Amino acid sequence: MDQREQARRLSELYDEVLGGARVPGAPRPLVAASWERSLAAAVDPELDQPPLVLNHDMVETLRENHPLRAVLPVLRQTLTTIADEASHIMIITDAQGMILWREGSAEVKRQADRIALSEGAVWSEDQIGTNGMGTALAVGEPVQIHSAEHLVRRIHEWTCAAAPVHDPDTGKLLGAVDVSGPLRTVHPAMVALVTAAAQLAEGQLKVRMAAADEMLRARNMRHLMALGDAPGALLTPTGRVLAVQPLEWLPDRLVVPDGADRIDLGDGREGLVERLDEGYLLRMPGTPVRRSRPSLQLKLLGSGQPTAIVGGREIALTLRRAEVLALLLLHPSGLTAEQLMLQLYGDEGNPTTVRAEMHRLRNLLGGGVLDTKPYRIIADVTGDVTQVQTALRQGNLHTALTLYAGPLLARSDAPALRMERDELDATIRRATLDTRSPDVLWQFAQTSTGAEDVEIFESLAAVLPAADPRHAAVAARLARLVD
Repeated sequence: MDQREQARRLSELYDEVLGGARVPGAPRPLVAASWERSLAAAVDPELDQPPLVLNHDMVETLRENHPLRAVLPVLRQTLTTIADEASHIMIITDAQGMILWREGSAEVKRQADRIALSEGAVWSEDQIGTNGMGTALAVGEPVQIHSAEHLVRRIHEWTCAAAPVHDPDTGKLLGAVDVSGPLRTVHPAMVALVTAAAQLAEGQLKVRMAAADEMLRARNMRHLMALGDAPGALLTPTGRVLAVQPLEWLPDRLVVPDGADRIDLGDGREGLVERLDEGYLLRMPGTPVRRSRPSLQLKLLGSGQPTAIVGGREIALTLRRAEVLALLLLHPSGLTAEQLMLQLYGDEGNPTTVRAEMHRLRNLLGGGVLDTKPYRIIADVTGDVTQVQTALRQGNLHTALTLYAGPLLARSDAPALRMERDELDATIRRATLDTRSPDVLWQFAQTSTGAEDVEIFESLAAVLPAADPRHAAVAARLARLVD
């Protein structure tokens, strides 16, 4: 049966079923169950379009903080080119069916606009009835919805396939990946394509989670070690167990209610939990409270004087001392004198010079901040550069730009720091350009990195409305940059 004949037959079945007729075997069970849910939610089959649509600014806010933002490049690489060539569009929703991103064929996007198949519209089953995205979110598995299988009659000229994406940490639903197109574009491989894309996205999220776990473990292992030989564990903010020292048995994940200081370990035992800057320390009743450590805050971004704040005491840093602390911040498990030498000076350095500098730096910062063998920071440390990196890994571009004061130690020629600086600048710049958001582009343009960037200002000029008061300033800066 060709596609037109199949669509005609589905339309006949649709009219018969919704008219109250009993049609054996129609629609298929997946669709019948979806129609039942949709009708129970009072969705009108003659509905014109989704009733809830958010404006651009609200959608942009949701995008900036959504976990799927981090895997947008892999989804684009997997789906957008294929969708564009095959007269489809790629759609990514959140867990409630809100369309956050839509890319692909320009002509299909124009057709999609007529039914509000666009950013800001909610395509959950309870809003627009049976459809690829909404039904995939409802059943938690890949689906394809074709023609009159859609509950709402106005969508019968469309076909769509979608697959849900889950958080590899908590298992919670994050959203759906969908490929939609006009009826003539239906293809049996669409379900396999979106399923593969969703699996790739979950794989990328898992890789990012593993990297974040390793950083958390390296930064916070000292809290577990402070228990000595007493049993305990290091937990992520979501309760996953990252590291254990002798405990008879512990599940892979523990439930830590907000504000709780005692939790059930699942076998009748009770554990004590301490909130850390990242995650929790679990210890058994009767074990000593972890030793108090000084706090260290490092300000290393931008063109200003790098500083260290130790227990509230602000210390101006020379460039070399800032370079050493930056490297130790970026390598929380520690570096030997030889490793520091290579990262600071390349092959021409001398470990003796590094050891002398470390001795002076330890005296400057005071006890309990730096350790030796290897050299590492043992204070409770935060740094603007790692905070920006964390925000970017989490897909939180607004936070990253708020914290980003400029390049990492702009005057440093240390080989390792030049590489870190270039990578951070390139990552935040690319993420900014990809948003096409006037507010995000403007925010980056106010930094020393963005202030001289022609492409940033060209993008701003292209997306800012003519009536926006920033438009004249952007035009003037762009004229100066290209002159």
